[in-house]
Amino acid sequence: MSLLSVQGLHAAYGDSRVLFGIDLEVGQGEVVALLGRNGAGKTTTLSSIMGLVQPKAGRIEFRGRNLAGSEPFEICRAGLGFIAEDCRLFTSLTVAENFEAAKMASRSGSSNWSIDSVLELFPDVRNFLDRRASALSGGQQRMVAIARTLMGNPDLILLDEPSEGLAPLVVDALLKQLKRLKQSGQTVLISEQNLRFANELADRVYIIEKGEIPYQGTPAHLAAEPEVRQKYLMV
Repeated sequence: MSLLSVQGLHAAYGDSRVLFGIDLEVGQGEVVALLGRNGAGKTTTLSSIMGLVQPKAGRIEFRGRNLAGSEPFEICRAGLGFIAEDCRLFTSLTVAENFEAAKMASRSGSSNWSIDSVLELFPDVRNFLDRRASALSGGQQRMVAIARTLMGNPDLILLDEPSEGLAPLVVDALLKQLKRLKQSGQTVLISEQNLRFANELADRVYIIEKGEIPYQGTPAHLAAEPEVRQKYLMV
């Protein structure tokens, strides 16, 4: 049984339709990547799942419960965590204070992250726990945003464009940390344009194009289909 099942999801910004019947599933312990060009609908899909964009139609089932139409705080309490591309840290607070603000008790059967286990996953964060979030580099903010979300003990993390705007060396370091997060058993739905980054991390991939899903498969299957990559992912 899927942890998350999205069925026939339609979404819009005002009169501008963006998603046209998205179907996708994420199983317990999986890392699933949503790939696509800029403007294809990746962020809107994650935002709709999280309730930041209210769907026009469709079901968003999490552990069998339909969350479509729920408020973001209700979806968070149900066990989903969202890391936006711009991180959305509390910039006037220190890193440690950001962690404290996000801390939630573990739900039955969910992970049980603590400040110690989060810092074990992201050891570099120890060096700037007392620094204000506004003073961090882009890569540091991305690490802190992921770590802060883990403090809420989510069953599923929605991770939007984590490699966007980061230098190659920072991207490689972040990839290593996310691989360790995957090894811990954390379930993740990630949106990405960086094909190498996504393929090294994901168990399965979906491609989104103009608000629809024309392709799904494993990274190995996608690697064997250059015409699919050329049609939907190349700029």
